[in-house]
Amino acid sequence: MLIIISPAKTMQHVGIQNLRDVTLPQYPEETRHLAEELKKIPVAELARLMKISPRLAQLNFERFQQWDVSAHGEKGSPALLTYQGEVFRGLNASDFDGDDWPFAQRHLRILSGFYGILRPLDMVLPYRLEMGGHFSPVGYKNLYDFWKERISRSLDNALANQDDRVLVNLASNEYFKIIDKKQLSLQIITPVFKEARGDGFRMVTIYAKKARGMMARFIIKNQLTNPDELKFFDADGYYYNEKLSKEGKIVFTR
Repeated sequence: MLIIISPAKTMQHVGIQNLRDVTLPQYPEETRHLAEELKKIPVAELARLMKISPRLAQLNFERFQQWDVSAHGEKGSPALLTYQGEVFRGLNASDFDGDDWPFAQRHLRILSGFYGILRPLDMVLPYRLEMGGHFSPVGYKNLYDFWKERISRSLDNALANQDDRVLVNLASNEYFKIIDKKQLSLQIITPVFKEARGDGFRMVTIYAKKARGMMARFIIKNQLTNPDELKFFDADGYYYNEKLSKEGKIVFTR
């Protein structure tokens, strides 16, 4: 069973936190290629492409100028601790113990517009590059076109080392559509989290993001490998709603 999640826009260098067996991203040359192109883009154009403020554009311009593949070992930090968004707050990897990290390294992947795909202990440098943004590498339609085959191949290799070919999709739609499902023979399970509103339930994005992280944490902390056990998730008031669930989509409500 392999879990996929989306990255976060906010990143913070945290050091290796006394972790052993840190790793490097799997596609350094591809990321180097993107960095070299991004270094040439002026601040104002970055702001337009990324739909961010001039201040954030300046910050990321400087990040790309300083980016160097050789700096990851000294200046990088583990991906699962570096991202700071709601998914990662729900995952709360800062309290993982020695048994959690090896399981997470084998069973969890973070999709990225800049690095392609990351394992939890892959050392990364801060950046901002959304998969669904308007930046198009030379010779490619967009970042989906650039990464699709590479990411699908990486997932295929990771699934080959699992006991089954089950993908637990905890990624956003923006990132999930990078996967070439025709290339991969697998079962996809998508947990969905909804809140009680009026006479029914609806998804509230900020709560759903955190819940995806909590589900990933639930899987890792309990070292689950049977997809049927996902239904036992009950963190923060959520419970499995059999009535709303269907094949490939398991719904949790509160």
